Amino acid sequence: FEEGMADFITHNFGQSIEHLSQAIDLNPAFTLAFKSRGAAYLRLDKADEAIADFNTVIEMDSSNARAYHLRGLAYEKTGENDKALHDFNRALDLKSDYGAVYYSRASLNSKMGHTQQATEDIRMVTHLTEVNIETFSNANSVWRSQQLQLESIYNDDLAMER
Repeated sequence: FEEGMADFITHNFGQSIEHLSQAIDLNPAFTLAFKSRGAAYLRLDKADEAIADFNTVIEMDSSNARAYHLRGLAYEKTGENDKALHDFNRALDLKSDYGAVYYSRASLNSKMGHTQQATEDIRMVTHLTEVNIETFSNANSVWRSQQLQLESIYNDDLAMER
């Protein structure tokens, strides 16, 4: 699995598929290996093979929002836009703050001429981006505050030792 993911990261998708297939042979219930292999097939424009892997993941775990999203992308590649839209909607039913799905759905809605829905999805992408930036900023502020407190304690300890 790790070799397959390393190949995936370096865009060696054919080799990635081979390694991930070996991981699946060793553990046929390894949903992450199926999902990753499906993503590699998708990168090679082998949408039918990708859909088959995502179907397997969904059969094993019907709450896997990422599998629905990826399968939606594969359906979009095959021109099955209604199925893609259904999968994007299902992914959002499972994980309502899944920004990448809103973006994918906005793109598909735009392509299908559903301008109002595409605009609403882009608004949600923007909102989620702002929330993520604020969350990161707040977490960074908390970390920095704790870091400053630790530095202060350390400096106080050094001063006492002198």
